[in-house]
This record gives sequence, structure tokens and C-alpha cells, in this order.
Amino acid sequence: MKPILWTFALHCLCLSSAQGILPNPTTNLNEDQLIFRDGSFVGDSINVKASMQTGQPGLAVEPLTSQVEAQQRNYQTGGNVNLDGQFVEPYNIEFKYHDYDKMTKFLRQTTARYPSLTALYSIGKSVQGRDLWVMVVSSSPYEHMIGKPDVKYVANMHGNEAVSRELMLHLIHYLVTSYTTDPYIRWMLDNTRIHIMPSMNPDGFEVSKEGTCDGGQGRYNARGFDLNRNFPDYFKQNNKRTQPETEAVKEWVSKIQFVLSGSLHGGALVASYPFDNTPNSLFQTYSAPSLTPDDDVFKHLALTYSTNHAKMARGVSCKSSQTTFRRGITNGAEWYPLTGGMQDFNYVWYGCMEVTLEVSCCKYPPAHELPKYWEDNRAALIKYLAEAHRGVQGFVVDENGNPIEKASLKIKSRDVGFQSTKYGEFWRILLPGIYKLEVYADGYVPRDIEFMVVEQHPTLLNVTLHTAKPWQFFERPVTSPPKTILSISNGNIPAVDEESVSFPGDK
Repeated sequence: MKPILWTFALHCLCLSSAQGILPNPTTNLNEDQLIFRDGSFVGDSINVKASMQTGQPGLAVEPLTSQVEAQQRNYQTGGNVNLDGQFVEPYNIEFKYHDYDKMTKFLRQTTARYPSLTALYSIGKSVQGRDLWVMVVSSSPYEHMIGKPDVKYVANMHGNEAVSRELMLHLIHYLVTSYTTDPYIRWMLDNTRIHIMPSMNPDGFEVSKEGTCDGGQGRYNARGFDLNRNFPDYFKQNNKRTQPETEAVKEWVSKIQFVLSGSLHGGALVASYPFDNTPNSLFQTYSAPSLTPDDDVFKHLALTYSTNHAKMARGVSCKSSQTTFRRGITNGAEWYPLTGGMQDFNYVWYGCMEVTLEVSCCKYPPAHELPKYWEDNRAALIKYLAEAHRGVQGFVVDENGNPIEKASLKIKSRDVGFQSTKYGEFWRILLPGIYKLEVYADGYVPRDIEFMVVEQHPTLLNVTLHTAKPWQFFERPVTSPPKTILSISNGNIPAVDEESVSFPGDK
């Protein structure tokens, strides 16, 4: 009976694919109506809810304080979206900087007032024991919505780059307060699970100084490590000791299959896309591009942010000594190469497309300038996340209709792969064109399927794999780009300590 129910649900989801029409936004985001899927098929709890129920290690959910609150958060029973009438204080957020305690208070206040739209959880602790909070904003905050993507923003990775931290708090406020009035926001939250981490480096923020536009005080974590040099690197071995903040993010992205991500920084005004590193950076006297197999998509994602930003696409440099960026975007390695960056890790290890978003020339400007930064970035922050609904998506199932977990997929000639979820789901952001999808799973006959992507709506592509015969053997496909690393005949060439080098930017 279970395979029949699954197949029926999958069929219903497919039928709904042409029915969900994205409304015109009321926030002047853009223009044409696009057709999207509007399925309502909800699946099992993800790890966030499982850890709350079982106490097993994993993502820790902000605890429920009462049975009443537990009932309020059960969105499936039709609870109110907004419980403001039950509170004395109005729900708002000021344009000022929020230290760790004030940030935590705001996040808890939000999930108390909007229990059917938000869930607060911690992915771990900083060196000094502060929670690394993540707020889910979605009409399904506690449960993964089958067939609908998870996306994320990570801000304040460098503690002294403070604008991004406040942008994330204002974004949370904007999303929950606009859900009932703005059709665009409602569509986004009904069809996407948005995970927002306001601060990956809360310890660094606590020692940073408002009004400081440059410098390194607060940039690093409490042990003096640059967190954006602390991830595994595809091109070079990263020997830096892994930090608790980095470990928490690595575990997080291994548990939730994110489709799209943005890492927010300050000190420049540009959208920087992978690769950040290059196999040749030890030998170059100038920076050259290091392009991914999905370079067209990454350029598009970067342009989506820059062109929806109030100023970024002008390409004006923050200082006369800084590089100018055509249309407000750059390849990361062409700007300057670095080892151990988070965006390359997301892409190569987990197939999540991440762009680094430099959102302010001044790292920690005076608080009275925050309204300007919010207005400059608001439309871009929302429009960027909507790109998760571009390209191809679908399910990988066996001949009985059962989902196949961890099937390896890649787009032919694009040698960075991705995997199916435990529900058999997959997503890939692609621009309009004709592609071939290669699908492999242990114990099954591989398949190549040609499909078309159009501008107006994502392509729904469901793949059925047939069980292989006992004597059949198939090689697993290559799912990482070739490393054209130069051979080094002299093993005594010293490594470059990137944290001691002065770079023209602040990613």
C-alpha cells in the first residue's frame, strides 16, 4: 500500500505543477508573472523536529515553554499566523545594532508571535558558548515540504561586518509581517523554506566597534581564526584547525539539502561567485578567473542580486584604490584567491549554489545609516532566494514508486554533482536550454534523460530507475570538476599564509 500512496501523491504533485502562478509582487521586485508549482504535499519531519522529539544529537530546536505554545506551533491544525493580539508590546525591530542578548530576544519574540511561520533552532555553539541561531521562515517551519526547496542566508561570518547581521533580522521581520498582505511573500513562504542565520560569528561581533569601516578587530572568532578560511578546500589542502562554528555549519549543510545560499559580508559592494580558489594561486602574479562548470548559472545568480540592489550594479568601487566590478559582480578568484572558503565548500561538497554578497562599503557603519542599507538590499534579498525555483526539479524513484535516497545526479558536461534526498527529491538551478541529466544509484541501471528548461517555470522531471541484474556492474560517474593542479617538483615551496596577506577586499 505504501508504494501506491507514494506514487499517487507524486502524481498529484506533478498535476499541480502548472497551477501555481507567482503573483506580481507588491514590493516592486519585478515584472512578469511566472508559472510555478503550488503543491501542498507535506512529508515527514526533518532533523530539526526529530531532535526536538527524540533528544538525539543534531540541530537543537528552541524549546517550547508551554503546552499552549506547542499547540500554537502546530500549524497543521490551522493556528493563527499572527498572535500579536495576545502580547502587550508591539512587534517591531529598530534600526540599531543588536548584541547577542538582544538578537536572541528578538528571535524568540518572533517565533512566539508567529508560531506557524517560524521555528528557531541552534546548529551549535561558538567558542565562547553563544548559540549559532537559525530562524526558519516558512508556512511549514518544522517540517520539510516535499518537492519544495530549502534555501539559506548566513550573515556576520566576520564579526566586524555588522550590516548583514541587521539585514537578516529586518528580513525576518519583513517576511513574517508581509505574509498576509503581500502575495509574492506569501507565495515564497508557501513554496520555500528559508533558513536565516543572522550571525555565524557572535563572539567576534561582541568585540567589534560601531563606526569602524576598516580593520580586523572582531573579524576572527574568539580563537583568532578567519571562519572563511576554515572549510575543506577542493584545490588545496587546508591545514587550519577546524573551529566549532565551522564544524556546526558543515554538519548543518550535511543534514539539510540546501539548493541555494547567500553568504553576506561587508567592506565592498559586489556579488562574488565561485570558485574562490584556483590551483595556480601560488604561482600567479595576477588574479585570473577560476570558473565552475555552472559559470553561467553563478553569473546569473550574482546578477540577480546586483541588479535588484539599489546601487551594486553600477560597479562603482568603494574606494579609489579598490577594484571596480562590471555590473557589480566578480569571480571570486579573479578578485583574489583564498583557500578554505565557505561558498566553494557548499558547491563542491553538497551541490548547493552559494554566492558571497558584499553588502556595504563600511564594515560597521553608524546605526543611523541602517535604514539606507535595508532599502538598498531588501528587494535583492528576496529576489535572489526566488531563483531556487528556476531550472529542473523532480523525484528519483524505483520501478515500484519508492523514493531512492542519495542517487547521484549531474548535468552532462557539468562535473559537479548533487544527490537526491530521502524522499527522492532533487533540484538544480539552470538557465533556459536543452540538457541531459545523468542519474546513478547503487543497485540500479543508470539513466540519461534529455530535458528542456524554459524561462517561465521550472521543469518537473521524474526519473524511474530499474533494479540492476546481479551480473550487471556500472561505474559511478565523476561528480567533481577536474583539478588542473600543476605538479611541484620542489617539495620545499612554502605555503602562503593567506590570513597574513593584505587583500583588496573582505570576503
